[in-house]
Amino acid sequence: MKRITSRGARLGALLLAAACGWCQAAPAAADSQGHGHGRPRPVKLLIISMFAPEAQPWQSGLSLTQAIPVPGLSPDGPQVHCNADDVCQVTTGMGYANVASSISALVFSRQFDLRHSYFLIAGIAGIDPAQGTLGSAAWARYVVDFSLQQEIDAREKPADWPSGYIGIMTSGPNQKPSPDYHNEVFKLDEALLQKILQLTRNAPLADSPQAQQYRALYGSAPANLPPTVLQCDTASGNTWWHGHALGQRARDWTKLLTDGQGTYCTTQQEDNATMEALTRGASAGLLDIKRVAVLRTGSNFDRPHAGQTAFESLKANSGGFPIATQNLYLAGAPWVEDVVRRWPLWRKGVPQQ
Repeated sequence: MKRITSRGARLGALLLAAACGWCQAAPAAADSQGHGHGRPRPVKLLIISMFAPEAQPWQSGLSLTQAIPVPGLSPDGPQVHCNADDVCQVTTGMGYANVASSISALVFSRQFDLRHSYFLIAGIAGIDPAQGTLGSAAWARYVVDFSLQQEIDAREKPADWPSGYIGIMTSGPNQKPSPDYHNEVFKLDEALLQKILQLTRNAPLADSPQAQQYRALYGSAPANLPPTVLQCDTASGNTWWHGHALGQRARDWTKLLTDGQGTYCTTQQEDNATMEALTRGASAGLLDIKRVAVLRTGSNFDRPHAGQTAFESLKANSGGFPIATQNLYLAGAPWVEDVVRRWPLWRKGVPQQ
């Protein structure tokens, strides 16, 4: 066997390091000035907002003053904001493409240690007046993709169909499709959901005279009542649909995809895309998908009141937007605070007490 000289060994090692350095290097965490520390920044809880009005209450309320740049985040939110308690917040941009890109960039940057982190997806939404009202804060058990359907214009649909929607590769509106996309529906961890409901159900929520006046136009509860914290499910889709017919399809679709277990109440654009990006991070061993919670607050009703057209309802200034953004923080903060205060317990998993 040929003996390698010490000089040759050193040269070989240098060449090997040069060739493989890219696969061994890991991005360093960064402080508020963007300087690397050499190891990922620990995170107890990451709040995921979609645009600035959703982010602002968290950034102010939790003193998220550390700004950490992450390549690949949205131009509208290029930094992750953190505080001394290791609570962080990211603004992803709105819609499927933005949120999936931003969450993937954050998770796979390896700038943050997310292995024990909890995740709070927190945004505003349209709300079903049969389930909640303006400002209501709804924690989801199921996250359903409303947009993964086939559609025929309602003016051309078969007469016996209630809408122009059917599941992909099905023959009728009541047939459940095969889960070929693998992200049609997500079920969140039940133990975490129940603990969050225990901590937040009595949270005092914001309201306003404008919202009170508008919700009084709806003839029955809970639409005409003050906002509360509740549990019901959310449907995602990039199209801002509105009205009674599409609202009924959202109810039916949620029941169909969850085998009758889910109850639709909020409509939003992003959550299935966020869940899929986080699921891929979990598959890579970078996070625990069982530590994700979804909170949506009612900024508008998803269908009109009596005597109002769907278009009038869609464009109405109901007063729901300001209180919905405030109530993201008011409803979510009790959980965030408990995670920080009892982190040794939460780090291990959902506390029993």
